[in-house]
Amino acid sequence: MLRTIEATIDADGNVRLLEPVRLDQWVRALVTILEPLDADLEAEMPSPTEWSEQALAADWLRTDEDAAWAHLQLDR
Repeated sequence: MLRTIEATIDADGNVRLLEPVRLDQWVRALVTILEPLDADLEAEMPSPTEWSEQALAADWLRTDEDAAWAHLQLDR
């Protein structure tokens, strides 16, 4: 299955995907370098930590996740 996902690459070569991606296995990917990013748009980009939080929140906030980890909570 081929999918196109927009990303940015900073001057150090760090790639930031502009949307969360979930995959069932490791996959290969191709990166196409486009025109430089406008500096104003770059300033508005969320950090990788913010993207990770958004992607993981979908799993963290499920009720079956709470049940799976309940045995580790001290107050129960």
